[in-house]
This record gives sequence, structure tokens and C-alpha cells, in this order.
Amino acid sequence: MTKLSQDKKPLVIIFLTVFIYLLGFGIVIPSIPLLSVQLGATAFETGLLMSAYSFMQFIFSPFWGRLSDKYGRRPILLFCLAGEAVSYLLFAQAQSLGFLFFARLLSGFFGASISTASAYISDITPANERSKGMALIGAAFGLGFLFGPAIGGALTIWAEHISTDPFFRTSFSSYWVAGLCAVTFFFALQFLKESRQFGISKAAEQPLHKRLIHYFKVDTVGPLMFVFMLSSLAMSTMEATLILYTKDKFGWGLKEVSFGFAYIGVIIVITQGYLVRRLIPKLGEKHVLRAGLTFMTIGFSGIVISDSIWILAVAQTFLAVGVGFTNPSTLGSISLLTNADEQGTVLGTTQGMSSLGRIIGPAVGGALYSALTIQSPFILSGAMALLGLFVVITIFGEIPNAGQIVKQKTEAESQPDVK
Repeated sequence: MTKLSQDKKPLVIIFLTVFIYLLGFGIVIPSIPLLSVQLGATAFETGLLMSAYSFMQFIFSPFWGRLSDKYGRRPILLFCLAGEAVSYLLFAQAQSLGFLFFARLLSGFFGASISTASAYISDITPANERSKGMALIGAAFGLGFLFGPAIGGALTIWAEHISTDPFFRTSFSSYWVAGLCAVTFFFALQFLKESRQFGISKAAEQPLHKRLIHYFKVDTVGPLMFVFMLSSLAMSTMEATLILYTKDKFGWGLKEVSFGFAYIGVIIVITQGYLVRRLIPKLGEKHVLRAGLTFMTIGFSGIVISDSIWILAVAQTFLAVGVGFTNPSTLGSISLLTNADEQGTVLGTTQGMSSLGRIIGPAVGGALYSALTIQSPFILSGAMALLGLFVVITIFGEIPNAGQIVKQKTEAESQPDVK
């Protein structure tokens, strides 16, 4: 274990970096549909604008991860933080739909470096704390999405008291996000230290499509990447239609839905920030992952059969806990099964597959909701979570447990090689 891995300060810095990153993302999300409509976008174009960020993450998460393996985590994170600040300034200045698309694509390009933060965690944490470290990133995500929209709404109200210009009201929050990214950049410039020696594996030097094929063929790693993609696809399919479902079935409006999503965010934060960090050392990754996918399946099924708000609330609780268990234990297991010189590449590729799920899910969920029944998107999501559970059960004996990996690292003083 390196001296750096014993120091908790880098973990705090990465947590704050990811939190402010995602806080900014959550702040501008509510303004995107309004701004796009002001610029003459159709509903389809607005949907494309919302998907642009995830599309760029799918393409460039492996790219940034690979570069961080080769040149180090610190320069990539600093460069992307600066680029993110610029992209939000451009977003605030957008006066045409084309320019707005450019700004969102640029933001997704730099925002794809979140995968490098995961690789940084893998560098500085010993094996028995790897998944706990990944849970910190998940908690930062949850907090960012929890507080971001609320702060964005407050900034919009403030902007209305400053100017009656509709473009100013919808772009005002973007200036603040740019400022947050700039503050985070200088904070990281001062305190964020490099976490690894430079170098890159032969597998990481391959083109994206060959890397995808390579990692999907790797025993245990490939199935776990597939499970991570399924989890993301299932959640995004649900998220895209839950608002419509609660409106049509329970008569909910925007206020009720906002509180509902806030509740899910709180549960995910508690799960990843507290429960996972205590259960992983006791149970290990494999047991937490299996429990997470089981809870996700129960949660999706509960939405399907819910005939009251209380049943829906219980279902959402199971779902939020399940997601909170599944994501960090999957990422932690993949990291433990991968060589040190491939952490950025494999975690970037994994996050890219998650982004692919977020691109496909909303379109699939919307199509099913309108073409079949209002329960059909959640039936599909439950089926995907169940499929992921079957995959995990199939490879259960090969998924690492933190205690076992610690013993191996103590004896061999090296991480397990990718097969």
C-alpha cells in the first residue's frame, strides 16, 4: 500500500470535485428544455439536446480514461474542469439552437472525465476499501443531483428579479456553474496530487471497439460490465417514464414528482455514503451486488403493481437501495480484477457503457409507454435487473470479496492480472 493510499485527503478532494461537477450538471438541467424551446426547438430536438451529454460520455469516457492511464489522472482532471467551465460559459451565451447543441456536446466531452475520478479512487485505495471509495463517488453523484435542481430553480427566481430578458433568466444559472467549475479547478490545482506512475497497457492502446471486445471477453470483467450497462439501461428506462406514470395514475404534478425524485436521491446518498461503506467490509462485493440487483428487481416489480402512493413509495425505496448497492460493488469488483495500468481505460469503458444505457433507455421507455401499456417500461426494467441478477449468480464464485483480495495482495503484493 502506498503512502498516498493511507491519506484520506485525496478522497475528500475527489469527492468535492465530483460533487461540484454533478451539482453544476443538476443546476442547468431544468433550464435546458425551456431554453431550447425559446430557441425554436421541437420536442424531438429537445430530447436530442438532453441526450447529447450522455452520447459524448459514451464516446469519450474510455478516451479520457486511456489518456489518464498514459499521462496521469491529475492533468486530465484539471484540463477537463477548465474545459467544463468554458463549455458552461458558451452555454450561457447561446443565442441559436446550433450553438446550444455545440455547448452541450462540449460539456459532455469534458464531463466524460468523471471516469478518471473513478480511476483515481482505484489508485489511492487498498483492495479492502476499493468499493467503499467507489461508493463515495456515487454519494457525490446523488448529492449533486439532489441539490442541483433546487439551486438551479432558486437562481432562476433570482434572475427574474434582475432582468425580464427570457434568455438571461434561463442562462443565468450557467454563469454560476462556470464559476463553480473554475473554483473547483483552482482547488484541485492546489491540492490534488498525482496518483499513479505513467504508462499504459497494450490492451489500453487499442481502438475503442477493440477495447470493448477485449474487455467483454475477459472472464468475470466482461459479465460485470454487461451487468453495469443493464443497470443503467433499466434505471434510465424507468426515469424517462416515471413522471408520466405518476401523472396518469396518481394525478401528480411537477411539485410531487420533484419531491419523489428528491426522496430517491436521499436514499441513494444514505445507501452509498453510509450503508455500502459498512456492509462491503463485512459481506464483500459479491454479496452486496447480489442483494442490490435483487432489490432493484423488487423495486421495479413494485412499481408495476402499485395501486397506491404507499406501495409506490416502498417500491422506490427498494429501488434506490438496490441502485446504491449495485453500482459501487460492480465498479469496485471490476477495478479489483484489472491491472493497475488499465484502471482508467477499463473504468472509462465501463462508464461509457453506462452512458450508452442512458442514451437508449429514455427512447425505449417512451416508445413502450405510448405503444403498449403504462406499466410496460417498468416490466422491461425489472426484466433487465433480473437478467443482471442471473448473470451475477452465474459468475458468483469468481466475483471478488474485499477480504479475500486483501489476503491475496498481502501475499503477492500485486493486483490480480486480467486473464
